[in-house]
Amino acid sequence: MTYDDSKLAALGDLGQSVWLDFISRDLLQSGGLGARVAQGVVGMTTNPTIFAKAIGGGASYDDQISELAARARSGPAIVDALIVADVREACDLLLPVYERTGHADGYVSIEVPPALAYDTRATVAEALRLHDAVARPNVMVKIPATPQGLPAIRRTVGAGLNINVTLLFAIDVYEQVVDAYLGGLDDRVARGEPVDDVRSVASFFVSRVDTKADREIDEELSAQNDEAVRARLETLIGTLGVANAKLAYRRFLEISASERWHRLAERGARAQRLLWASTGTKDPRYDDLLYVDNLIGAQTVNTMPEATLEAFLDHGVVRRTVGQGVDEACERVEQAARLGIDLKAIAGELQSEGVALFRDSFDELLASVERRRTELLTGQEGRMSA
Repeated sequence: MTYDDSKLAALGDLGQSVWLDFISRDLLQSGGLGARVAQGVVGMTTNPTIFAKAIGGGASYDDQISELAARARSGPAIVDALIVADVREACDLLLPVYERTGHADGYVSIEVPPALAYDTRATVAEALRLHDAVARPNVMVKIPATPQGLPAIRRTVGAGLNINVTLLFAIDVYEQVVDAYLGGLDDRVARGEPVDDVRSVASFFVSRVDTKADREIDEELSAQNDEAVRARLETLIGTLGVANAKLAYRRFLEISASERWHRLAERGARAQRLLWASTGTKDPRYDDLLYVDNLIGAQTVNTMPEATLEAFLDHGVVRRTVGQGVDEACERVEQAARLGIDLKAIAGELQSEGVALFRDSFDELLASVERRRTELLTGQEGRMSA
């Protein structure tokens, strides 16, 4: 591939920030993250699946695991220490970006364990603990947009934490997320506390919508004999993820024009940006930048896996697109509903599946660290005996 490092700066000129959807100790200590920052990456997101791959995939963490195991730390305590150490180091590497951008970017996200996704009180407590454990101004705590997560978002924003709201798929849930964010800011104003340095993003997932919707479309096609209906169904394949995101952005603009928002903005509050998540193309039939080139616009973030970032640097097109074709996007979603493809139901299923997926990844991470802890302890005992 041929890389054009000016593209990320050009995206920034259009109001879109690029964050890296990946972390590993090798990336941090080899200078890899620094190189990405030099290219124009201005933030980083993590999740349990990313850490499961990073920590379980090599020996980079062995020294710390061995040290903590020798101090009789449990498997969960070791996992927590490994994650916090990586996020803290990434925060330090991105701190110059945080300062240069006036605290607009330079954030690193750390996620509340998915086992707490349906427990408001435990989520709030863990978010506060993680914030204090990382102890960096540019850490963002990730909280899922579950019914129990929404009040936790309001409370943690009210406490002054930077919050990345994750596992967001539906427009109506997005509206509740914004209400929770603004409610947290309202609470701070009511207590006479500042709101100018509280930041948040709403992570709206894209490719997973197409993955699930396409599956339902294929099922409808297999049962459908009417050629006209089949033709309408086929036009929807691989289009609903972007359409859904465009409608979310339209709602963002509407909220940004509201009286409630303007009252907070006058006090220095910052908008909760939409962050496009799950932007790697999962279906090989689709353009590898389907979820990047079509969602460029002001006050947005695109968090890209490394392969997607490299593809964009090679052949991505920089132009405003997220506000284009919104009427067509609305018609696609309405047509999908008429044909039996219910995006709201799909979104609900995706959120539940996302929590379960991250929980499985976290359990996998715990198991792999526990195995490695045992192996390293056994090896130490063997060397001591010898």
